[in-house]
Amino acid sequence: MPSRLFVVVGVIVGASVLPRAQDKQPVTHEALWLMPRVGAPVPSPDGKWVVVSVTQPAYDDKDQTADLWLVPADGSVAPRRLTSTKATESGVAWSADSRRIAFATRREGDDANQIYSLDLVSGGEATRVTSISTGAASPVWRPDGKAILFTSLVYPNAADDAANKKAAAERKDQKYKVRAYDSFPVRYWDRWLDDRQIHVFVQSVDPSGAPKDLLAGTKLVRNPGFSGRRLDSGEELDAVWAPDGNSILFAATTNRTSAAFETVHVHLYQVPAAGGEPSELTPGQVTYEHPRFRPDGRALYFISSDDDKQVYSLDRLAMLSWPIEKAATPVILSKGFDRSVESWAFSADSQKIYLTAEDAGLEKVYAVSAQGGETTVAVAPARGVYTNLTIASRAAEPVVIADWSSSINPAEIVRLDLGSRNHRALTAFAADRAATLDWQPPEHFWFTSSRGRRIHNMIVRPPNFDANRKYPLLVEIHGGAANMWRDQITLRWNYHLLAKPGYVVLLTNYTGSTGFGEAFARAIQFDPLAGPADDVNAAADEAIRRFPFIDATRQVAAGASYGGHLANWLEATTTRYKAIVSHAGEANIEAQWGTSDSIYHRELMMGGPPWEQAKPWRDQNPIRRAASFKTPILLSVGENDFRVPINNTLENWSALQRMKVPSRLLVWPNANHWISNGEDSRHFYEEVHAWLARWMGPANAATN
Repeated sequence: MPSRLFVVVGVIVGASVLPRAQDKQPVTHEALWLMPRVGAPVPSPDGKWVVVSVTQPAYDDKDQTADLWLVPADGSVAPRRLTSTKATESGVAWSADSRRIAFATRREGDDANQIYSLDLVSGGEATRVTSISTGAASPVWRPDGKAILFTSLVYPNAADDAANKKAAAERKDQKYKVRAYDSFPVRYWDRWLDDRQIHVFVQSVDPSGAPKDLLAGTKLVRNPGFSGRRLDSGEELDAVWAPDGNSILFAATTNRTSAAFETVHVHLYQVPAAGGEPSELTPGQVTYEHPRFRPDGRALYFISSDDDKQVYSLDRLAMLSWPIEKAATPVILSKGFDRSVESWAFSADSQKIYLTAEDAGLEKVYAVSAQGGETTVAVAPARGVYTNLTIASRAAEPVVIADWSSSINPAEIVRLDLGSRNHRALTAFAADRAATLDWQPPEHFWFTSSRGRRIHNMIVRPPNFDANRKYPLLVEIHGGAANMWRDQITLRWNYHLLAKPGYVVLLTNYTGSTGFGEAFARAIQFDPLAGPADDVNAAADEAIRRFPFIDATRQVAAGASYGGHLANWLEATTTRYKAIVSHAGEANIEAQWGTSDSIYHRELMMGGPPWEQAKPWRDQNPIRRAASFKTPILLSVGENDFRVPINNTLENWSALQRMKVPSRLLVWPNANHWISNGEDSRHFYEEVHAWLARWMGPANAATN
C-alpha cells in the first residue's frame, strides 16, 4: 500500500485537536441520533475510488438527507459529494470500466424509484435509465456496460408495463377493500403481504431501451410458492450477470406457501438474458443465496445454509465450477470454520476470498483459498467490527475496503492493509463528534456456566466513572436469540446512553448467541428461556463478584425482542431485580405461535406444535407462571409489530394488572418491531430511565 495513504489519512482524521478527558461532553440522545451515518462502501473495479452513501439524520424525517459521496481509495484528498437531493440513492453499482455508476432513486417527476446512471469521468447530472411504473431497484451492469439488470415488484400474469399499469388502476378503483389469502404467510415484520412478485428485468442503457421482464409468463413464477429472498424492508433476488453476459443468475424460493409446516429453502436459478424458462441450479433441502462469480469467471460462489429442521445454521461459503456440470454438487470451502460468513469478496487475482465473521463481540476479517481449505484470521481488530467488506475486482494491487466501527466509534470507510493486519480511515464524517463524548470501550470477560459452557460478556461503565464508588447494575439482554452483543454503536439499545444516569451495563452473550459456533447457537433448542436466563443471572453474579464497584443490592434488567421474552421470563422466575423493562417481548409463547408472521421455526424450537404440548410449551411459558409476577415492569410495544404482535404485550399487561404488579404500558402507534422514529426513540430512553429510577432511586446516589 502506498505510504501516501498513511500520511494523508492522518491529516484527514486528525485535523482537529481532540478534547482532553475533562472537557468531553456527556452522551446524549441528540449526540447519537444526529451523528452522520456512513453506509456500505462500493469500490470501483480499478480500485481508484469508493462510493458511499452518507445520511445526515434529523428528528423530523422531512429534514433528513442521504447522498452519495466519492472517496479516493488512496486517501489522497477528502471525500466529495456526488448527489444532493432529498431522495435517498440505493443499490450503487459500478460499470466494469470504472467510469459510470448506476443507482436507484426517486427524483422529480418520478412516481416510483427508477434507475439512474452517472458518468464520473465526463461529469454532469445523472440521467434516468428506466421509466417503469412499478419502480426499479438493485441495478447491475452487464459486463460490456451496454445494458443493466434490475428488479421490480409486478402484478401476477402482467406481461409488460402496460399490463401492470392496468392492474394497478383496477385495484385502485375497487369499491371494496379486503385482504384475501389462501396460504401462509400473510404478513412480514410490519407489512401485510400481497400477490405482487419480484421479477428481474434487462434493459439497454441506450435512450431508446425498453425493459424486458425475464420471468413474466414462466412456469417458475406461476408456482404459488414463488418469492424472492425476504428482507426486513422487502424482497431481493440477488441477481447477477453470468461472465459472458448471456444469462442471469438469481436466488428465489418456490415453497414460500409451505412456511407454516416446513423450512423455506432458497435456491439458485439461471435464466437466459434473451428470455426463456429459468433452470434450477441447486436443488435439495439446503438454502443457497448471494451468487457471485470469481473475477476470472471460472467458478460460481454463494452462501450455503443447511437449515432444514434446524433452529440455527451457519452461513457457509460454497462453490461450483463454471459452467456448471450436470448434477454437480456444491463444494463447501471451509467445513471446519465454525462461524457464519457475513460479508465476503474475492482477491483480484481470484486466488483468495476474504470474509468477515462474528467472534466474541467483535467482527474479524478472515481469509480462505478460493479452492477451499483452512480459514485463517487476516485482520483481528482490538475492538470493534469490520462490516461490508469489499475488494476492487480489477485493481493491480489489493484494494480491500470495509466499514469499521466500535461502540465509541461511528462507522467510517477504511482501507485494510493485509500485510500489517491493520487499517487506515478514508473518511471522518462522524469521528470528530464522537471524540468529544465521554464514553469508554467495553471490557470483556468470560465465565463457565453451570452447564459447562463458556459465556462471553462485556460491561460498560458510566460517564465520570470512579472505581471507588458503588454503581447499580443494569442487565441488558440482546434479541435474536441468534444474535450477539457487539462492540458497535446501536441506537435501539445504546449501551452508553443506558449507562448515562450512572449504571454499569452488563451485556451477556447467553446460550443461543451467534459468534461462538453452530453448536452454541443451536443449544437453545428445547430450552428457549430457562437456560439463557440462567446464563444472564449467573453473569450478573460473576460481574458482582469480579467488579467491586457494582452494588449487588441494586440490580435491574431490560431487553427487547428475544431479550424481551427473557425479561418476561425473569419477571416470572426471580425477584432479584428491582425493576424490569420489556420491549416487544412475548409473554405467552403459545399465542405468539398463532399470531406471529413466522411459526414453523417456533415448532422446531419447542419440539412440535402447541397442541402436542411438548415440555417447553408447558414449562417455559411466562404467562403460565403469572401467579409469580411481582417485579415492577415497564412494557413497550410497537402497534405495527407483526413479529411479536401487540396481543402478547396486552396479555402480559392484563396478567400484571390482575396480579396488582406495579406496571406501565407504552404503545407506539407508528412503530413496528423497533422504535425507529427519532422523537419516539428519545422519549423511550426517558421512559426507561424514569422507570428504573422510580424503583431504585437515582442511579448516581452514593452508596457504601
